Amino acid sequence: MTTVSLVLSGKGRISPTTMTRVNQAIEQLGYVRNRQAATLRGGESGVVGLILRDICEPFYAEMTAGVSEVLEANGKVLFLTQSGREGKGLMRCFDMLLEHGVDGMVLAGGVRTAKGLKEKAEAQGVPLVCAARSNGLEGVDVVRPDNMQAAKMATEFLIKRGHSQIAYLGGQSDSLTRAERLGGFCATLVQYGLPFRSEWIVECDCHQRAAAEAAENLLRQYPNISALVCHKASVALGAYFGIVRSGRSIGSEGMDSFYGQQVALIGFGDVPEAELTEPPLTFISSSAREVGRSAALRLLQRIGDDSLAPQNVILSPELIKRGSA
Repeated sequence: MTTVSLVLSGKGRISPTTMTRVNQAIEQLGYVRNRQAATLRGGESGVVGLILRDICEPFYAEMTAGVSEVLEANGKVLFLTQSGREGKGLMRCFDMLLEHGVDGMVLAGGVRTAKGLKEKAEAQGVPLVCAARSNGLEGVDVVRPDNMQAAKMATEFLIKRGHSQIAYLGGQSDSLTRAERLGGFCATLVQYGLPFRSEWIVECDCHQRAAAEAAENLLRQYPNISALVCHKASVALGAYFGIVRSGRSIGSEGMDSFYGQQVALIGFGDVPEAELTEPPLTFISSSAREVGRSAALRLLQRIGDDSLAPQNVILSPELIKRGSA
């Protein structure tokens, strides 16, 4: 029984042959490991917590899939919680995961104002990894997209296609992700000697209806705008309908562009619906699934060795060129 216990806990020096025989016997007997009992005996629970704002957001849904893939391949179970769109439930979710004895946590957004969170985790011996955006937690691993580079890529792509009247649509002023993207957007305009106009940088809710209204109002007020950079995939989809409602068409090729009728459209992220519009939507994408995989792998490393130096892993963006820009 001692050998079986060591195999189940992953501790001790057990030969590969013995481990294989024990695991085969466990499978034949239909044994189901009691993780709570293992935790009480001083072992790992085998459970990892993930805190999201909203699982309905396409980026976070894909990221969760990436986290889950890696954890399941390593014998871990994912415990998913949501802190709400404003992140107000973050500490509630955090405390609940601690109570359930998780081996570690992946935090996806909204941790900048969570005072004492890192210290609380350290006191409990629970490692943390932040995913999908920058954070204000010193000494915590971060895995995230390169938002500034993505915005530079989007803006430069439009400029090289002849656009000089480019607006930015979507997001809220308190969003760090938006701040990073705006930094890349404005820096690229300056690099190419193009004017920066604050009235062409428009905040709006990321729901499609709000984005459609904002895009329509912006284009009616400033009809010389020839291209829109959209903060999220949902904003780009909403802007598509706002452009149509303003009497313009979508794209950057053809004779219409010379008469100011066409508006080029590019967004961040990517969703299946992007290929259903006519023309299909162009995006700058950072693989959300890869963000999830990388965050999970880093957390597993830290669970195995909490003395590792913190890392800041930044994943490069990719242009998905379609007909809208």
